[in-house]
Amino acid sequence: MATTVQHGILVQVVYAEPDSAWQMNLQLPDGATLEQALQASRFASLHPNYPYDDLKVGIYGQVCALDHVLADGDRVEIYRPLDFDPIASRQRRAAHRKASMIKARNRPKRRKAKETAPAESE
Repeated sequence: MATTVQHGILVQVVYAEPDSAWQMNLQLPDGATLEQALQASRFASLHPNYPYDDLKVGIYGQVCALDHVLADGDRVEIYRPLDFDPIASRQRRAAHRKASMIKARNRPKRRKAKETAPAESE
């Protein structure tokens, strides 16, 4: 009885939304690219509202081009577009922290506890 060896790679394509996650396991031929994995997953037909003009994909958190050649076991991640500008958000947080550090003028000063002299032993 002869066993056949299957050539190819196994990859996982994932896309996370705020309230759900989608994933698909694929077997692709050796030398398959990110773009071929997206086509094989039928992501475009399953998620028609995704803004494909701003498509961002990567492997394990590293953004990659669509012509990137996949390796066995790779997880292809499809990233959602940002709803905010990260630089503007950082600036708002810094301004908020700075504003909360300013003391109000009418706030009473805190009194330090008086230090007691150590008892001398005779």
